[in-house]
Amino acid sequence: MLGRGLCIIIPLLFVSVNCFPVDPPAGGANLRNNKGIAENVASVETNYKGHWELFSPNSGVSAMHLILLPTTNNVLMFDATIWKVSKLKLPGPPCRKVEDTPGEEDCFAHSVLMDFETAAVKPLRLHYDTWCSSGSLDVNGRLVSTGGYNNGSDTVRILDICPDCEWKEYPGTLGNGRWYATQVTLGDGRFMVFGGRDFPTYEFVPPEGKRNAKNQVTPFKFLEETHDPVENNLYPYIYLNTDGNLFVFANNRSIILDPITNKIVYEFPVLPNGARNYPASGCSCMLPIVLQPDEKRPVIPTEVLVCGGAPHDAFTLTDLNRPKVFPPANKDCARIDINNRGNPNWKIMNMPTARILGDAVVLPTGDVLLVNGAMSGSAGWDDARDPNMAPVLYRVASAGPEFTELAPTTIARMYHSTSAVLPDGKILIAGSNTNPTYMDVALFPTEVRVEKFSPHYFDPALDHFRTDILFEKSDSKVRYGKRFEVQVGGGDPNLDMKKLQVNIYYPPFTTHGISMNQRLITLGIYDVKKGVAPNTSVISLQAPPNGNIAPPGYYMLYVVYNGVPCRRAMWVQFKK
Repeated sequence: MLGRGLCIIIPLLFVSVNCFPVDPPAGGANLRNNKGIAENVASVETNYKGHWELFSPNSGVSAMHLILLPTTNNVLMFDATIWKVSKLKLPGPPCRKVEDTPGEEDCFAHSVLMDFETAAVKPLRLHYDTWCSSGSLDVNGRLVSTGGYNNGSDTVRILDICPDCEWKEYPGTLGNGRWYATQVTLGDGRFMVFGGRDFPTYEFVPPEGKRNAKNQVTPFKFLEETHDPVENNLYPYIYLNTDGNLFVFANNRSIILDPITNKIVYEFPVLPNGARNYPASGCSCMLPIVLQPDEKRPVIPTEVLVCGGAPHDAFTLTDLNRPKVFPPANKDCARIDINNRGNPNWKIMNMPTARILGDAVVLPTGDVLLVNGAMSGSAGWDDARDPNMAPVLYRVASAGPEFTELAPTTIARMYHSTSAVLPDGKILIAGSNTNPTYMDVALFPTEVRVEKFSPHYFDPALDHFRTDILFEKSDSKVRYGKRFEVQVGGGDPNLDMKKLQVNIYYPPFTTHGISMNQRLITLGIYDVKKGVAPNTSVISLQAPPNGNIAPPGYYMLYVVYNGVPCRRAMWVQFKK
């Protein structure tokens, strides 16, 4: 036996499947239909642990914040202006005038666009500090970013996706300063921003060019109640539920908030074993929302996963204590059905290793990759130790072993590291800076190298299952609830619906272990027919019924066959 088999479950109905270690065949992978266990599930077994590659030796800016921009080949990376330095100079004047220091100028770039195929970098100018800010994409794919530090704390900034676009910055837009705040997109496309240091409140982000008055800010007692002596409730995890309400998790507590009435309509059991939000900084994601054709269910099952974190006093021990003490991070993951209002309970599981400062990345298959971070300490300057180099695969629908360690990186990704899912299914990994400036000589130097990780489904033995979306013959602008078609080539001359998933993925704004608005939805499939051209298929699908299921905007659509994503996702815009 070459080792324990890695079993990847493709959940079409969120059912359980038993997986067992097997001797892999000569090709390294084995496909098995689980007949008699679940009708609409196919499984792929592989010993392949993934592959790391150094994509760029220098991104110019250490990626404290990262987001994939729709319909382009670009990821956006930015850090903060406060340090007045990076690894990339602006191409020329004007330089940024440094606030409070008359005559001083900062001529370094603090924001870049990176082509995720060529690694080419384009610097973008910033004037208002983005340190520990937040963001979301709007219906047209523009990034709307909120908050930051000092002169940036009440700023809203917008970056469009045209080739020559620059940041548009609107200081004084927000009613409160938003430093370490969370931004969430509602079903009608509006944004709300929650919390931030010293402001246990929330507010709607006003339209471009408008400003919020102080009386347009709503006090949020829940954030006061979840505030430890060292906070542990910054960057709260917030998800739009399928009923239009918001799931809010801060510290170790979670609620359902009606954003229209401002009422808390439900509170879930406390999640034990420490704190989960900044600076205890675990990671979290919403698990896949699985739809049916002609979706009419009044309640759609929706689950949230929360992993890692630290003891409530971790920041005190690391940042405020001398000598520093680095307590072990949490080793547990917990998930809960946020639409179960009868007797919901956290299902608590153990990861192979402890993790803090990591990312929970929802893969195109619907499984979750836990990546980046450390195994002890806290968020903060030089406050963590023991880099966690090995990503872990969490199989969402597994009834067997749920976690599998994959191939480790050689680059420590600590505080301020980030990630992004790319159209080809690889994961871009960037950032990491535990220092209060750019430092090349340190225990963990400021990191500007960028990697790509190819997960388990890039096993060469599985390549023949990979389909190609025929973009020009597929629908790319779709109204809610409508039927639409996607054409593919390859994979199999006769695509078997029992082995087929079509998933749409909303690119998140990633920073500090939080991936704002990350969302994967499995679409209902009506039928699959042979295309006109040889070895092609036409997949007939139903769009999400409304914006509470899928907020308006651009999604990457992946055709997943036998657990293997297509060669490149297609951008599809969903709206009313």
